[in-house]
Amino acid sequence: MSRITTRRLAAVVAVGAVAALTLAGCAGASTPSAEGDGSTVDASTATSLADFGSLEDLEEAAKAEGQLNVIALPRDWANYGEIIDLFAERYPEITINEQSPDISSAEEIQAAETNEGLDTAPDVFDLGLTVALENTDWFAPYQVATWDDIPDALKEPSGLFVGDYGGYMSVGYDSSEFEAPESLDDLLGDEYRGAVAINGDPTQAGAAFAAVGLATVQSDGTLDDFQPGIDYFSELNAVGNTLKVDVTSATVASGETPVVFDWDYLNAAHQTDNPDWEVVVFPGVGYAGYYNQAINRDAPHPAAARLWQEFLYSDEVQNLWLKGGARPVRMEAMIEAGTIDQELADALPTAPEETVVPTEEQSANAGELLGAEWAAAVQ
Repeated sequence: MSRITTRRLAAVVAVGAVAALTLAGCAGASTPSAEGDGSTVDASTATSLADFGSLEDLEEAAKAEGQLNVIALPRDWANYGEIIDLFAERYPEITINEQSPDISSAEEIQAAETNEGLDTAPDVFDLGLTVALENTDWFAPYQVATWDDIPDALKEPSGLFVGDYGGYMSVGYDSSEFEAPESLDDLLGDEYRGAVAINGDPTQAGAAFAAVGLATVQSDGTLDDFQPGIDYFSELNAVGNTLKVDVTSATVASGETPVVFDWDYLNAAHQTDNPDWEVVVFPGVGYAGYYNQAINRDAPHPAAARLWQEFLYSDEVQNLWLKGGARPVRMEAMIEAGTIDQELADALPTAPEETVVPTEEQSANAGELLGAEWAAAVQ
């Protein structure tokens, strides 16, 4: 386990998860070079803004493509709706195709496999760490202009995948129906019969994976072995408190999912769906994590994909993550530079004094264990 303070969260989450990885080759469309000498640059092999010449050159190349395929980006997830709309406003020449907003990280990769070579393939991914680590051969390396602001522990060295926004695993609940739970054990009580949901399948979805990780460390286990977390959810299921419903804003608003394990920023967003919705981060050991951006090696719109990355890591959009209750990956550097929205930063909930994050090896081992044990534990 590692101990981190709130402000240093971004500097240590996913330590060890970015060991050097084999790069995958790719091919794609060419765009005019910045030199204007008639030569071309292959946007699909560009690894930084310098390959295009300038941001303006990249913008022109992306506008010429005219499309951007994004996938698995719910509009109520960490303020993605406002972020997508801002990109559309800034680049009206580029049509954003929002594909399958509610699918899991693993299903994003499946969509890339199914649509490989087609114009419908996703250009970019937003992925939990475990899925990112397992699928690096699908990614094209790219380092955004603000690369140096991103902690080394949160980026694969070549830019195959890069952390972007994160938070702490929490429990959201309808306070009109339940008292605030103070521990995992509280959720085993009779009053929670058929009421407790997790956001997805932990063998496929990052948020659900993290819920098992939280249950592990809150049950005096360590991230070297997720079995205590699996055992907890098995017990939760055995007493009849598990609710096997996919969590959405609609299920929270309707009361269908009255208690939810999810990231603190996602649970906090449900307060707009249900004014009685409250969020708790349990005392003791907390579990933190970041979602990662990556470019599809087979992106049908490779320039637009790279422009999207530059956009997401700009000061403006990093502050929009903050507006959505998430902690942007460049937060530390932006605080030092004075570009952070301090009012929004001050509004973040208090973080656990002790927080753990999985290493690459721990994530891989946990993924294998969940694949072997999860279905039987909660059937």
